Amino acid sequence: MKRNQSGFTLIEIAIVLVIIGLLLGGVLKGQELINSAKVKNLAGDFKNIPVFIYGYQDKFKALPGDDAGVVTHVGGTLATTGGTPGNGVIQGNWNSTTVTEESYLFWQHVRLAGLAPGPTTTGAADYLPVNAAGGTIGIQSGTNTPAASPINASAGPADPIRGSYVICSTGILGKFVKQLDTTMDDGNTAAGSMMATDTIVTPYAIGAVATPTANVVDANTYTVCMGI
Repeated sequence: MKRNQSGFTLIEIAIVLVIIGLLLGGVLKGQELINSAKVKNLAGDFKNIPVFIYGYQDKFKALPGDDAGVVTHVGGTLATTGGTPGNGVIQGNWNSTTVTEESYLFWQHVRLAGLAPGPTTTGAADYLPVNAAGGTIGIQSGTNTPAASPINASAGPADPIRGSYVICSTGILGKFVKQLDTTMDDGNTAAGSMMATDTIVTPYAIGAVATPTANVVDANTYTVCMGI
């Protein structure tokens, strides 16, 4: 008796392989678009904060967080600064959670001025802003003191990140860190106006040493700081 053998023809197999290739290509392209969107959001944080500063200064001739006349300027229920208001310096570390620190009060001032979204009540659970990765964002004045600088370009002698103000954003994956630095600076995460440091080594960057681009691990999280 004659037996009929069933199976896929070469044409059918080729069609299946083409479809699989298209599906994989679509998935990879979709992931690339998602990653690009996240980097764009992270970059937006670094671009928006200078707008808050200069908008506030243009309106009130004072520095948010350091404004000695803030009650007259924006009203609301304001926390009292423990620094020296009106001296032109945003005192306190970028990651401070102390309600009397000017770096912490910065957010209350810009929000009451209508420049930034978010709660104006200090101590609120969602008072401190977060980035697209869920990490904290903050700002402080720049400094020439390595131990007080959020991040330094080298271990010795340490070279503090340059800028009148330094913006930091934490919890960012290494693969995004490299894209972010390439987009906004020179692609070198251990030099320039933007630097990064591994959060495993320094959970919250103060006096930290920057991580060279070649040592940035895609799956690790980093704190990225930019001087403006």
